[in-house]
Amino acid sequence: MKSQAPALFDLSERLGTLTRARLRQAGLTHGLQTVHLHVLMYLGKANRLSNTPQGTTEYLGLTKGTVSQSILVLARKRLITRQADERDGRVVRLVLTERAQTLLKEISPHTLWRDALQAASPARVSSAMQVLRQILISLQAEAGQRTFGVCVTCRHNQRIGPRSYFCALIQEKLSSPEVRLICRVHAPPDPG
Repeated sequence: MKSQAPALFDLSERLGTLTRARLRQAGLTHGLQTVHLHVLMYLGKANRLSNTPQGTTEYLGLTKGTVSQSILVLARKRLITRQADERDGRVVRLVLTERAQTLLKEISPHTLWRDALQAASPARVSSAMQVLRQILISLQAEAGQRTFGVCVTCRHNQRIGPRSYFCALIQEKLSSPEVRLICRVHAPPDPG
């Protein structure tokens, strides 16, 4: 197993490099840098607890300054809006505009990955996802980082109806679409 670690690292690094190169090309056609696209992609999948400058900084592993400058650029280009939180006016929520949502559909690397995975069996894809998720969680724990998982996989998520959920951590109801978004206060399920 240990002898496969360097090869797995090299494969994941190469995949990341190719994906970033495609994003860089897509960004140039829209006058955006790769970091701006990463911010938009994050906000496109972040829930209401996570769509903040702090959540963006933590998820992307960037400096506050880089995220702050990116937010300014994206706001100037009318790709995001900044809104005060309804409950706590000190908290700023970053919301994608329709223009940003259209842009994300256009530049999404998901289509390339979906097409590339057509030759693989669903069982192999599922197995690969489990291994990669396990590596990610392990590396995040080692670095003391948040897991940013999808709500539906969180130990605090409780199903209370057919399409209704409850977050025991924040003591609030969640809708079916919300539990498919990533959350910065995500806690992986207890092993066992």
